Amino acid sequence: MVFEQIQVGDRASFSKTVTESDITLFAGITGDLNPLHVDAEFARQTVFGGRIAHGMLTGGLISAVLGTRLPGPGTIYLSQSLQFLRPVYPGDTITAEVEVIEKVPRKNRLRLRTTCHNQKGEQVLDGEAVVMLKEEVD
Repeated sequence: MVFEQIQVGDRASFSKTVTESDITLFAGITGDLNPLHVDAEFARQTVFGGRIAHGMLTGGLISAVLGTRLPGPGTIYLSQSLQFLRPVYPGDTITAEVEVIEKVPRKNRLRLRTTCHNQKGEQVLDGEAVVMLKEEVD
């Protein structure tokens, strides 16, 4: 996709069901072994009542949208703000969505609103990203 073809208001999304394995693998890859994520007994005794996904695991789904859908392959992630609004539990299906809110043509950059919702339609994450495109994004 060419920068000029992208319009303010364009949207794209990606959905994934978060599994126990996803949480365990993310903990191992990142080294974030907080018992809230990896110890079911510990997590049961918290306000969440069970294991929850790492916030950054959920945030990572936004990267999937940016790198594969909008703008697409070759996109360079420059910044991301995130606000975690609700916990994500194993078995939740999360839909990450991005919406173009500003184009900066002289720098070939986009500013996008980034959100994630669970299968109940509840927003679990809110944020904003800035990305840079190469001349053409396939």
